[in-house]
Amino acid sequence: MSNPGEFSRSMITALPADLNSEQAVSLRRTIQRFPEEAIYVYSFKENRMVYADGWEEVLGYEDSEINMLSIVDITTPEYKPFSFELNDKALMFIMSRTEELEKYSFTIELKKLHKNGTPVPLIVRVGVFRSENGRVTEIIGRNQVSQRLKLGKVMQYAAYGPEKAEFEEELNKNLFHYYAISQKEKEALAMLAQGKSFKEIAHELNVTQSAIEKRIIPLYKRFEVKSLTHLVTFAMENHILP
Repeated sequence: MSNPGEFSRSMITALPADLNSEQAVSLRRTIQRFPEEAIYVYSFKENRMVYADGWEEVLGYEDSEINMLSIVDITTPEYKPFSFELNDKALMFIMSRTEELEKYSFTIELKKLHKNGTPVPLIVRVGVFRSENGRVTEIIGRNQVSQRLKLGKVMQYAAYGPEKAEFEEELNKNLFHYYAISQKEKEALAMLAQGKSFKEIAHELNVTQSAIEKRIIPLYKRFEVKSLTHLVTFAMENHILP
């Protein structure tokens, strides 16, 4: 088995963006950045960052110095192994697809280290920015500061795209040995916490009862709980549910 992060790191370099390039200037005009958000665009064709904006505000790094390897490496230690493996598995899945690539993305809640050493809670979304002939050529990452984000010991993530169910199932399968929960699992768990039955949830989400059971039952073993009450309590204590 490869080491977590090995696949992702093999595809990126430490080259920062040339912010005076025609492409970077064009991207600055076309990509909207929100307050307390840092953005990058990485090109697999050029093997470098081609755009960066907002990094000094968010993590203390100048846009001209930030690069993909540093973004990966400044993840705080408690989130680094899971983040590495999620990046690997998500990119592997996306790059195995050839159609509607720009519709694929994934999110993760974690902390990264500011240049001054302070941990910063972020909601990170990575998606396909451009593709050519059925191949991903550029990805975009949006890193949004969320001071209200309450991070417990459970990693939270979500997958999006035309084959969302298969995408998320692949991540669930590979990331099962971590304390982690997907958006789909979280959605079903929240409805259970409201007192709804598996049958009622299945009807509301327009899926089979078996599909709901497959989302919930594995959580008992993953989080080492023995009852639904214990599972809901665990979820609340770890900020999965409000």
